[in-house]
Amino acid sequence: MVKIRLARGGSKKRPFYSIIVSDQRRQPSGRFIERIGFFNPMAVESEESLRIDTERANYWISQGAQPSERVANILKQVKRKAAA
Repeated sequence: MVKIRLARGGSKKRPFYSIIVSDQRRQPSGRFIERIGFFNPMAVESEESLRIDTERANYWISQGAQPSERVANILKQVKRKAAA
């Protein structure tokens, strides 16, 4: 099964997450199919905290990919911002 999930990067106590599409059996930090964005929870006001290619995310969901709980919340947040 294909999953859309976060892969942690960054240094100690400064997390940085890539939003990736990968096979469920692979490690989150291992090989992946496609990188569709990033999430930086520690971003300062002047920095970009979230970027996601919603077209690619919707494509993968239409192909049967399951987003993780956190990624599903991020996608809902992006849709709310786009609607406002």
